[in-house]
Amino acid sequence: MRIFVSIIFMLACVALTAIVLLQEGKSAGLGAIQGAADTYWGKNKGQSMEGMMMKITRVLAVLFFVLSIVLNMKFF
Repeated sequence: MRIFVSIIFMLACVALTAIVLLQEGKSAGLGAIQGAADTYWGKNKGQSMEGMMMKITRVLAVLFFVLSIVLNMKFF
């Protein structure tokens, strides 16, 4: 059982690293000063590729923390 959880943990680590590196930075530049952040893409981030990547990042981060806690417990 510990080997299975360890393999899932390693896959989650690699996936989390890859998805974080694929995301764009949060710097808005001068567009945020002029109000350009209220465009179609700014309002619908949850339905865009960026929104999907943020959701996947959150799920993988939670999985990472849960698996790290489970692997450090002494019941294996």
